[in-house]
Amino acid sequence: MDIKKETIASLHEKLVNKDITAEALTNQALDNIKDDAEKLNTFITVNDKATEDAKKVDAEGFNDLLAGIPIGIKDNIVTNGIKTTAASKILYNFMPVYSATVMEKLAAAGAINVGKTNLDEFAMGSSTETSYYGTSVNPWDFSRVPGGSSGGSAAAVAAGEVVAALGTDTGGSIRQPAAFNGIFGIKPTYGRVSRWGVIAFASSLDQVGVMSKRVEDSATVLSVIAGHDDKDSTSSNKDVPDYRADLNKDMHGVKIAVPKEFWHEGTHPDVLDNVNKALEAYKKMGATVEEVSLPTLKHAVEVYYVLASSEASSNLQRYDGVRYGYRAKDVKNIKDLFVNSRSEGFGDEVKRRIMLGTFSLSAGAYDAYFKKAAEVRTIFINEMNDVLKDYDLIMGPSTTTPAFKIGEKVDDPLAMYMNDILTIPANLAGLPAASVPAGLADGMPVGLQIIGKPFAEQDVLNAAYALQEENKFYEQIPTALKGED
Repeated sequence: MDIKKETIASLHEKLVNKDITAEALTNQALDNIKDDAEKLNTFITVNDKATEDAKKVDAEGFNDLLAGIPIGIKDNIVTNGIKTTAASKILYNFMPVYSATVMEKLAAAGAINVGKTNLDEFAMGSSTETSYYGTSVNPWDFSRVPGGSSGGSAAAVAAGEVVAALGTDTGGSIRQPAAFNGIFGIKPTYGRVSRWGVIAFASSLDQVGVMSKRVEDSATVLSVIAGHDDKDSTSSNKDVPDYRADLNKDMHGVKIAVPKEFWHEGTHPDVLDNVNKALEAYKKMGATVEEVSLPTLKHAVEVYYVLASSEASSNLQRYDGVRYGYRAKDVKNIKDLFVNSRSEGFGDEVKRRIMLGTFSLSAGAYDAYFKKAAEVRTIFINEMNDVLKDYDLIMGPSTTTPAFKIGEKVDDPLAMYMNDILTIPANLAGLPAASVPAGLADGMPVGLQIIGKPFAEQDVLNAAYALQEENKFYEQIPTALKGED
């Protein structure tokens, strides 16, 4: 069975009809991961209890669509008894004694966690190149990055190792790699999914989401992991719809706003061409497409990196070499323990953001940087919400270019940060957003970004589903893997 050609629903039908067992399906996923390990490097840790978990599902039955379905989990989501590293040396041996809320919900539905996927260290990066465990590789071209920070999850889905995977999105870390790998990825509204048990990068921006080849598969998983959690004070108590059951592709009367600022001067012409074709397709489906303006968007990258780095500098102070994780050797006092453990345990990008955040929060810089960035964020949120008063959705490119070469930008932090220029706005405003495949540029996938109103994930999913059924991009096999089929 080729998982690349299956959906959660088709696998569920095969499981119910006993055409395949959960054990066999899980073993196939594990074999695929093992076979691809050297060329793709998508997983940091494989769950050696996955087969045992699958046997239990076989015995209990398949009452839920997710029962027996292999799922990949980004390695900054805490998993009881399975090593969780955040792709950092400082957590190289961290074995959690509890699971994140999203993991408890997946387990209750019978989903099989086959392992922990690679990412940029502490989710800080746009290429997976900052991982202590080496970069993952794009299955469309082994010389290119899969994006980041959820690059391992995206590449695993695109390569058909798993049918779906969880990622986290702080400034585009689900949507950018989804675009680079030719798959669908959604970041829900801030508060729609519990963050309890997710290793924090920037607490006011982080959100767990889903990646899959097909929109309906992400809808299925999102319905399971969404909902209120008493352990997360930022989670919403709004009812969770059945996103998959409510999917439809009717775009008649839908009003789409296209911010002129999304048409960035550095955007690849083929990216623009594919996005324009997608917008024309929506017009033919009966939607209205109009240009709008978000004047404050030009400050989004600066605002994001001040705020995100400031929150990161606070969140990462807990890694001190005392309680868990990497501990420096041959230290003479507590100060040496703290300094040496962090110096040796953190990678360069994490150190860079800690220093930027610490500076922004310092007494001499707080008003000029952190406070000002927070004020501009509020202005930007108001601009986004004003647009969404008159329109149902905001659309534009997910990224300015297709996936770039491994090593091309890793030594240029500013060039790397600009990869997030189109995805950051949804995080700053806490809005649901997704990337859906729109076509190819230079033989590499590109995505259309769809942003919705707060808690209007269904509208985002429906629009993505409409384009998916129009272009059927999911039928395409990643170029670098074609010769292996």
